[in-house]
Amino acid sequence: MKRFLPWIIGAVVIIGIYSWVKGINNTAVTLNQNIEESWGNVQTAYQRRNDLIGNLVNTVKGAADFEKSTLTAVIEARAKATSVTVDPTNISPEQLAAFNSAQSGVSSSLSKLLVSVEKYPELKANENFLKLQDELASTENQILTARTRFNEAVKPYNNHIATFPNSIFAGMFGFQKKAYFEAVAGAEKPVEVKF
Repeated sequence: MKRFLPWIIGAVVIIGIYSWVKGINNTAVTLNQNIEESWGNVQTAYQRRNDLIGNLVNTVKGAADFEKSTLTAVIEARAKATSVTVDPTNISPEQLAAFNSAQSGVSSSLSKLLVSVEKYPELKANENFLKLQDELASTENQILTARTRFNEAVKPYNNHIATFPNSIFAGMFGFQKKAYFEAVAGAEKPVEVKF
């Protein structure tokens, strides 16, 4: 029995190390899946906004002889935003910055559209337009929530793969730090309101 004792101890140590490393990997995989799910929710919220923008533009076109440059800017920004894709398995700061920039272009052109609508009282009274405007406001809140939840999903993953000794094994298994959503450049400045 004594001659098998070193083999038994060795086997227990190897099984213990295997279980520990497997736990590090499996936790990272689970957290990464949470990030991918959160990213899917972000994309779904932005897709909903893009769908609503098309309906909004058509409603505005049909209800008023509207400034064509404003409508064109909204349509072009929407097209640019839908062309930017981010790989959820390898979300880099550069990819998020490009995505964020394209989406902020949509927000900017959309806000110009909604401001210029103020000149058209018959459009402001249009029931379809008012519904779409409410839906758009609701969607913007959903986007904010989805982006916040995405950042909340990234934090535990980044913490898990960055802490020692997990960082050693995470690098060996190919796990990399994920980027957070950040505010658009210039968002720290207060909005100037003119009457």
